[in-house]
Order: sequence, then C-alpha cells, then structure tokens
Amino acid sequence: MSGENQEVQTEMIVNDKGADTGYSNFARVTATPEEVIVDFALNPNPFATGRQEITVHQRLIMNFYTAKRLWSALGMTLQRHENTFGAIELDVRRRVTLPIPENK
Repeated sequence: MSGENQEVQTEMIVNDKGADTGYSNFARVTATPEEVIVDFALNPNPFATGRQEITVHQRLIMNFYTAKRLWSALGMTLQRHENTFGAIELDVRRRVTLPIPENK
C-alpha cells in the first residue's frame, strides 16, 4: 500500500478581517522558561538621549516553537529585503541625513 506513506500537505487559510493593526518602531523581547514575550511600542523621539518613557501598546506572548517559526520567517523576509534594497542600517544616526544649511 504505497498510498499510506505519502505526506499530507497542510493548507492554512488565514482570515485577518478582525485583526488589529498597529505600528511599532520599538520592540522589547523577554522570556520565561515557557514563553517568549514581545512588547511593541511607539518611540516618538528615537534621537533623544537619556531616560525615555515608552508606553507598550501591544504585547504578544507565544511558546518557543512559535517564536522559532517567527524568527525563521522574519529572517527570510529581512534577507529578501536586503538583497533587493541593500543592508538595513540599525544605527539611526548613520541613516539620517541632515539638511545642508543655505548660505544667505
């Protein structure tokens, strides 16, 4: 019975009609022995120095299996982006260009 040894493909149908959408330019990752916790926030002033208070707006909690699948998917997405558009500079000061003042 050769048909019994064939792998069955799983197809996921994702319904995102009720999904909450948000924007984040700050993420903090922490973990417990059982779960990974990712906090998302908006940092309105990424150039500020010293102490800043940032309010977390969304928190995702997942098990380590899901976190690893997310890590893999993000890695592939970032690699494709960098292959298309070039390396992503993480240091904000290096990627900001200041306007040159006009001599009047």
